[in-house]
Amino acid sequence: MDYQKILEEIADEIKPLFSQGKVADYIPALRDVEPSDFAMSVEFIDGSVYNVGCSKKKFSIQSISKVFTYSMSLCIYEKSLYKRVWHEPSGDPFNSLVQLEYENGIPRNPFINAGAIVTADTLVSKYKNSKKAFQEIKRFIDEISSADITINEEVYHSELKYGFRNMALVNLMKSFKNIENDIDEVMKTYFKQCSFEMSTNELAKAMLYLANHGTHPLTNKKYLNQSQAKRVNSLLLTCGHYDASGDFAFRVGLPGKSGVGGGIVAIVPKMMALCVYSPKLNKQGNSLIGTKALELFTTKTGLSIF
Repeated sequence: MDYQKILEEIADEIKPLFSQGKVADYIPALRDVEPSDFAMSVEFIDGSVYNVGCSKKKFSIQSISKVFTYSMSLCIYEKSLYKRVWHEPSGDPFNSLVQLEYENGIPRNPFINAGAIVTADTLVSKYKNSKKAFQEIKRFIDEISSADITINEEVYHSELKYGFRNMALVNLMKSFKNIENDIDEVMKTYFKQCSFEMSTNELAKAMLYLANHGTHPLTNKKYLNQSQAKRVNSLLLTCGHYDASGDFAFRVGLPGKSGVGGGIVAIVPKMMALCVYSPKLNKQGNSLIGTKALELFTTKTGLSIF
């Protein structure tokens, strides 16, 4: 199969969609991205890579970071983690407070904001403070992506200044005793991880461990056991796109995770990892063009988990 040709066909076919969607504006530092940017990268477990568009351009990974921090926490805490963050789809927006109130401060899953904040809290507990937790998160992502990633300081400080809803989430969970550490320590860790910048090329490589049952195929290093990798991938399928997760599974048919920076990662088990970037979002906060590009990819290749 000519994957390069398929990517180029997709890049051509999505052009009419650039008039739709809008970039994230609730974080002021994300308003200034180039709205017509598009990139797509495919990396196979044998190391072969195909790219189209601005595949080396770095963008704010935002909620894609939740995949990596949850993997770290699951490896450390194993099944005890499920007591603090569940594994059910939420059916609500990513920053909803309502469900959290009804369910006594336990987030439905680790890919909504509340769940990722609890995950950040578990890493602060493990590494004793936010500085060390952040260093370990960076080390993990650097290693799996074979890159030296950095945060966008403007995005980080913008999130600190305007993250009122997230601060409400952490305070609510603290009141239910589901946050162990100082909330400022926890939120520094969370906002920093969301402010990482990576390219589609780097993110595709970073996801290969989940495409290969928890072991990175290019280094043979084991990050999760096979059962844990299955759990993470099932959450990517059922919860990776917030209240549009069912629609993404219906249209694309792959485990995936989006971020409001415009990126989406996805995997084809035992075969490849993908990343697409286009910053204009649909009403659920997922990349509008990125979702369509992945739908076209699975349609053209016949690759899905179904």
